[in-house]
Amino acid sequence: MSKQFQGKVALVTGAASPRGLGRAIANTIAKEGGDIVVVDLNQEHIVQAAAEISKEFGVQALGLSANVTKPEDCDAVISGVKDKFGKLDFLVNNAGVLKDNLFIRMSEQEFDFVMDVNAKGVFLMTKSASKLLLKSSSGRIVNISSLSGLTGQPGQANYSASKAAVIALTKVAAREFSGRGVLVNAVCPGYVQTDMTASLPEDVQKKLTDPMFIPLKRPGTQQEIANAVEFFLSDKASYITGTYLRVDGGAGIGM
Repeated sequence: MSKQFQGKVALVTGAASPRGLGRAIANTIAKEGGDIVVVDLNQEHIVQAAAEISKEFGVQALGLSANVTKPEDCDAVISGVKDKFGKLDFLVNNAGVLKDNLFIRMSEQEFDFVMDVNAKGVFLMTKSASKLLLKSSSGRIVNISSLSGLTGQPGQANYSASKAAVIALTKVAAREFSGRGVLVNAVCPGYVQTDMTASLPEDVQKKLTDPMFIPLKRPGTQQEIANAVEFFLSDKASYITGTYLRVDGGAGIGM
């Protein structure tokens, strides 16, 4: 039986960590037959991730090192994809960072660092990837935003602003690329168990799982976020573009 992403090529940024959200997304696509391009900073980890994905799921996997805040790196990634596969069908902009601090204490450097990776990185990689995506008969872009981009969170002026920008970029790209059949959507996770959120203080993690904050009384899993990405990439979402999906256990009800 043919798998739904057989013959497709997907690029996932921030996907090298074996316990990260990007890796869960890449695995989910590969499980459905899609070939994978893993993009991250650490070359050694990228090569290992690509080898593990290829071995486990029997697909082609390519690891490419890049800093998504540098246009030349993004262009080099797309050149590598073109050389290896000759095309690109899916782009998942997942790379992201945290650098929390109270508004009045946050430095300009802390603000710029998070904005550069989380927002500028989406812009640059999308711009570079569009050269191939617009040639695909089923081009899809899924951007990983956050519930924080909808609600704003104390101590996250930079992160919340960057993730709100991702939603705006999603809407703009959806309008501009619609004429070529490329669909662009965003997924907004709430509190999810990842390496990044594991670094939060214990009292913060406890507060985030309070029933008053999350009606479902638990953090989400990486697979649950990956499932939402899979939906947007699939033919089941063929008439959906320029929107976002909250995957937050009900934390954003009313947004």
